[in-house]
Amino acid sequence: MAMVAMELGGNVPVITASGLGKQYLVPGWRIGWIVFQDNKHGALHEVKKGAQRLAQVVLGASHLAQMAIPAVLVPSGEDDRIATAKWRAELHSTIQSQAHLLCSLLADCHGLEVIQPQGAMYAMIKIQVDKFDDFVVDDVSFMKLLLEEENIVVLPGRAFGMSSDEASSSSCYAFRVVFCAPENVLMIASKRIALFCQRHGVSVVT
Repeated sequence: MAMVAMELGGNVPVITASGLGKQYLVPGWRIGWIVFQDNKHGALHEVKKGAQRLAQVVLGASHLAQMAIPAVLVPSGEDDRIATAKWRAELHSTIQSQAHLLCSLLADCHGLEVIQPQGAMYAMIKIQVDKFDDFVVDDVSFMKLLLEEENIVVLPGRAFGMSSDEASSSSCYAFRVVFCAPENVLMIASKRIALFCQRHGVSVVT
């Protein structure tokens, strides 16, 4: 985004948002920043003022996390810069490997269809409810039963805006699963999800 803002100059307003939570694995503290690159007409003037007011609604961001921002964005020396770049490259490789592992295992589960992630730390998995018994009627029932029977926690797709309108023939039920855990944990979780799908799966007559 920095390159985009630089190339567009003052012609197009650009708002860049980022943070430590996912880039540097600092969850919970939610430390982030917004950079406003306005155009020559001042199109973002009021937007920036509104964002500043919102940022002052909740005070109490972690001082420790704030102190880390300059160090990770602008390392103080060449050794730190190389170490940070190496760590980020290794992190991306690990996340990519774990994403491939989990998605490939869940793709083999009865009644599930994997929506391949495109850079996130989670995957959305479609639930083909017609391939399950009467206990699985939507994403919430799938989630509750999976927790009760296999001790696996997933989040229902409706929490992220995926359709859950029972009156609609195009309803799309899904759940979200993260793949940040170690590979051995992902394999255990995938096996339990597969067993759950087998237990509640039914054949579809076409």
